[in-house]
Amino acid sequence: MTTVPMPNVPMPNRGNLKIVPQGEREIVITRSFSAPRQLVWDAHTKPELVRRWLLGPPGWTMPVCEIDLRVGGRYRYVWNKTTGVKMEMGGVHREIGPPEKLVATQVFDDDWTKGEAVGTLVLTEQDGTMLLTNTVQYSSREARDGVMKTPMEQGMAAGYNNLDQLLGEMGISGPNK
Repeated sequence: MTTVPMPNVPMPNRGNLKIVPQGEREIVITRSFSAPRQLVWDAHTKPELVRRWLLGPPGWTMPVCEIDLRVGGRYRYVWNKTTGVKMEMGGVHREIGPPEKLVATQVFDDDWTKGEAVGTLVLTEQDGTMLLTNTVQYSSREARDGVMKTPMEQGMAAGYNNLDQLLGEMGISGPNK
C-alpha cells in the first residue's frame, strides 16, 4: 500500500477547510480544490485512490478500503496507526449521482458517536475551482457535539492535503493554498 508522505508538523489548513456545526445535529465541512470535479469524485469513490489520501495525520495506513458503488452497496474502511490503534467504519450508499452527489450512512465499529450518521457529499465546480461540501447528520446533538470536540479538523486537513498532493502527482492540481 502506498501512503502519501507528510511532515511531522501540525497540518496546515490549506484550501480553506471549514468545519462548522449547523442546526441541532449536523456538521458542514467545506474545502476547495484546483481540480476537475470528476477527479475529486473518483478520489472519493475508487478504492485505489481513497486509500492513498484518506489517512489523516502521519502514522496511519488504510489496509482495508472496500467500496461497492451502487445504491444499497456497502463500503468499509479500516485504518491502522503505527502505535497499534485501529479505527473501523462502514456504511451503505443511499444515493449516488456522479460526479456531483454521494449520500451514505456512517457507523464506526466502536460506536463512540452512538448511532448511525448520514453523510451527504456534494461537489460543485465554479470559476475553475471545485468546492466540496460534506454535510454529516448525527443521531443526536450530543453525538454531533462530541465529534466537534475531537481533533477532526487536523485529521481532515491532513487527508485533504494528501488529496491535493495526489492530484498534483497525477498532473492535475497542485497544493491549493
